[in-house]
Amino acid sequence: MKRLHAALAGVATLFAMAAWMLTAPQPLAADEVAQGPGNAVAGARLFNAGGCASCHAAKGAKGEARLRLGGGAALETPFGRFQPPNISPGPDGIGGWSLTDFDNAMRRGMAPDGRHYYPAFPYTSYARMTAGDIADLFAYLKTLPPVAGKVPENAVAFPYNIRRGIGLWKRVYLDAAPVVPLPADAPADVRAGRYLVEGPGHCGECHTPRDGFGGTDRAHWLAGGPDAEGKGKVPGITPAALKWSAAEIGEYLKTGFTPDYDSVGGSMVEVQANMAALSDADRAAIAAYLAALPQEKP
Repeated sequence: MKRLHAALAGVATLFAMAAWMLTAPQPLAADEVAQGPGNAVAGARLFNAGGCASCHAAKGAKGEARLRLGGGAALETPFGRFQPPNISPGPDGIGGWSLTDFDNAMRRGMAPDGRHYYPAFPYTSYARMTAGDIADLFAYLKTLPPVAGKVPENAVAFPYNIRRGIGLWKRVYLDAAPVVPLPADAPADVRAGRYLVEGPGHCGECHTPRDGFGGTDRAHWLAGGPDAEGKGKVPGITPAALKWSAAEIGEYLKTGFTPDYDSVGGSMVEVQANMAALSDADRAAIAAYLAALPQEKP
């Protein structure tokens, strides 16, 4: 009996060690991390493409107030309530972070102290960003006004409050590869649009349905699905769902008006405002990619 107990204890120890290793954060390798200094002017473009102000500025902020990134409105989800944190360059934000800290947060979902971030922070999309763009975005964020104050803690119930378990989730869902494969002769604007949509723009985080574990269902990429906060549905933006031309998509992103002269509404108001701050070329690239997606729903 003692031998059996010893054997079981050994198996339990091995299992615990394996689980600990499998759930460990995976920081970027030394040759992968972004190198500074970044270009703050170029970083402003990524700030708008990523909609950073939409989550990290105060709800309803306008004008210059959108650059005060002290933390935004809570995101209510089936997994719990998540608070967008202070990411201003002050002591209560990311003022003490290095570029490597920022890069690991963006592309690995890892805090400077080694904890996993919850994927309410869309690092599963930001993982597709280039190191150069990460450096540029960090350089831009450092030019913004510091904001004092910490946001409330997340309110997440068991078992989701065990952050270490997110390490297993990341092994399934964190992938830096593009979602949509493109042929070698794909036009440059479609490739540029894929990067903006799948990476910094993180459009799939809202417009793609999720499975029971909260991961995006890539078989139905951008086909629409339930709102993450349980308030109706988010529409599909594939050609079959949208039925708009590339020119009409680009015009909508610029002006907020649909082809039938309706205007943007709901949470898309913030997104469209961010898209309007991009260049015509960027909006055209986004439209070209969306128009090039498979015509039929999966």
